Amino acid sequence: MKQQITDILIIGAGPGGMVAAGYLHDKEISVKVIEKQSFPRFAIGESLIPRCMDNFEEAGLLSAIDKKGYQKKFGARFIRGNETAEFNFSKKYGDGWDWTWQVPRADFDKTLADEIQKKGIDISFETEVISVEKENDDLWKVITKNKEGISNKIHSRFIIDASGNGRVLAKQFRLEAPPEIYDHSSIFTHIKETGRPKGKEGQLITFEVLDTETWFWYIPFSDGMSSIGFVAPNKWFENFEGPEEVQFKKMLEKTDYYKGRFDDHQPIFKPVKLQNISRNVSSIYGKAFALTGNAAEFLDPIFSSGVAFATESSLLAAKLALRELNGESINWEEQYKNYIQKGVNVFSVYVKEWYTGRLQRIFFYDHPNESIKEQICSVLAGYVWDTTNPFVRNAEKMLWNLDYFIDFEKNKKNNVSS
Repeated sequence: MKQQITDILIIGAGPGGMVAAGYLHDKEISVKVIEKQSFPRFAIGESLIPRCMDNFEEAGLLSAIDKKGYQKKFGARFIRGNETAEFNFSKKYGDGWDWTWQVPRADFDKTLADEIQKKGIDISFETEVISVEKENDDLWKVITKNKEGISNKIHSRFIIDASGNGRVLAKQFRLEAPPEIYDHSSIFTHIKETGRPKGKEGQLITFEVLDTETWFWYIPFSDGMSSIGFVAPNKWFENFEGPEEVQFKKMLEKTDYYKGRFDDHQPIFKPVKLQNISRNVSSIYGKAFALTGNAAEFLDPIFSSGVAFATESSLLAAKLALRELNGESINWEEQYKNYIQKGVNVFSVYVKEWYTGRLQRIFFYDHPNESIKEQICSVLAGYVWDTTNPFVRNAEKMLWNLDYFIDFEKNKKNNVSS
């Protein structure tokens, strides 16, 4: 059995893993990446939010991404019947990026991995983790197997698990925990959109609300492809019978704004169903290891926060691991878990209040306060650690109070008109 020794082993070559690797490049420390799949490979999470840009920039990956000409994302649109709510990232509260990208993840992830390999960091594709255990107090022993069935032993001083839905360490160490959002699933596919509308209609990510808990997404890419899909409670999917392609067409008929638009477009691949999409763990770190992104927790795709949390947590884990290996004492509870949890808690409030309907009432209120809208827009852009923003600092209280005010104003208006 071949043996390797590395300072930091990164599991997963998705955006989180590549941001960690990019940051650690040229830090006088050895880094090894293992990835179960071959690239390019399909992945979900195609709409980024501006906070990602800070992380890609710090990891030295922004230039490589920019050269690819991906569809720029300047905001997001929400539609419910005749109501429309648009958020423009250039009109958000505070500092930060005013735009980001919508990306076909197969190509996007390969772009990141190619750039990391150009920097000289070794990535072993089609390599699966078989076991993880302590060799001694200072080293992990990780047994892997490649596509030829050849086993390999890797000794590592620290492990960053950025394996996404593979959730390698969560499974190895039995860290799985009940999710924040229950009983929601998703189905999606890609289409080659001929005759795509010009301007905003063919560029802007849009979420169409079918009912309080059910919504449809449309994400156009710069290459003419588009991602379309639904998120709903599990019981909603029971209303549709037949093969996935037939079910998906019947679901499209339930839309209002997009009904009929995709009738002549055949799915590029059979619609993919992801059951119970929310994930959680009992701990996101331990002695000489850290879980990042979806390998730790995933809330819901409604606000496109997945890649932002993956890159944020992976970058922070890489920074702290490097400092620890260089002899510094790190308080992982305070400096890692509590920091990441603050951001997760904010987004968790917004996701939960979306599905209670409270946030939807706020979004679709026809006389929004522009200052408040800017503060909410900053949250949607991913700047959920900016506690100068009251809709971050006191997220639940502010949303409840705003919903109460909107309800009061609507009742007052109705009483006057009657």
